[in-house]
Amino acid sequence: MRVCLWRVDWHILVILGIVLVLIASTLLIWYRTWLTNQYWSRRNRAASRVSELASLTGQQIGVVINPSKDGAQMLREQITAACIAAALPAPRFYETTVEDPGISQTQHALVEGADLVIAAGGDGTVRAVATGMVHTGIPMAVIPIGTGNLLARNLDLPIGALDKLLAIAISGSLRRIDVGWLQVSDNGVESVDGTQPEKWNPQLFTVIIGVGFDAAMITDTDENLKKRLGWFAYFWGASKNLKSDRITAQVQLDERDPVELEARTIMIGNCGRIPGGLTLLTKAEIDDGILDVAAVDTVGGLAGWAGLFGEVLLQGAGLRDSPHPRVGRIDMAQAQYTRVELGEPAPAQVDGDPIGMARTIDVWADKDALLIRVP
Repeated sequence: MRVCLWRVDWHILVILGIVLVLIASTLLIWYRTWLTNQYWSRRNRAASRVSELASLTGQQIGVVINPSKDGAQMLREQITAACIAAALPAPRFYETTVEDPGISQTQHALVEGADLVIAAGGDGTVRAVATGMVHTGIPMAVIPIGTGNLLARNLDLPIGALDKLLAIAISGSLRRIDVGWLQVSDNGVESVDGTQPEKWNPQLFTVIIGVGFDAAMITDTDENLKKRLGWFAYFWGASKNLKSDRITAQVQLDERDPVELEARTIMIGNCGRIPGGLTLLTKAEIDDGILDVAAVDTVGGLAGWAGLFGEVLLQGAGLRDSPHPRVGRIDMAQAQYTRVELGEPAPAQVDGDPIGMARTIDVWADKDALLIRVP
């Protein structure tokens, strides 16, 4: 009877630990938001001068917008009003569809003479617009209205402050950033005739890709729940995959010898912040021409995942080294090119969008590929 009581108490302690970690994460996000608001309160003069600065450019603005997002119509009206106030030509809008998330719309905007293309939507829209904008030399801006808003967070854009976002889009500073490319060369699924395609088209990412647990979590996250809870909805997808098997992989970094490993997930990033305001890749820089590779693993069941979450919080605060044994760990490396060959096919994701199963992927950095408006 005592053993049974002890086991119940242990599980309660683990759950309480997870709750405390979630509270700490929420407070950290609040504090980051507060700092951002304080920063922008000191830059109100720049925002108020947007009309004066933008009117000097006469730029034609193309807006690739996801009409399914809440407030999309109101956003169209606000962008139009901002252009009128800045004495700019009327913006041209290009709506995305399920079949075409924004690549051809971006190309159409460029053909029609856009001097600036704004991606107004979630991470999928941003990724599609970036795919059409790379190496064009024409600036891109981001107005995030999604759940994760990963690139916007990594660029320190003032999410939720539309007037400031418009000021940045129209007359912000210009910065060249890297992008990454992922190509699935084997998805582990044979066609009807027993053959496989030799290659798929490479997919661009601005922030991070992953195979294993993180992709399964994203795949199993309910879209309606995301609309109600935001990034917290990912905990539901995570809970459904806590007992998933490790992936086994052979990983080659640049010209180095391949290494074999087991992990819950392998993630390769262009920059380090992930949903929830957490920093997973602490050394990642968005303009260094290098991608950061992380093999994430846990032991000990639920306690391992709680420990891993705490590890991410600690390393985000600069406290990575610990003398104590860890039940959650993140092993990191850097490379311009990475090949991952999995023992068995596993789910994959690109900037938070699931792309199906993969067994062999090639990932590489594309330095200074994108010109983007920043604060």
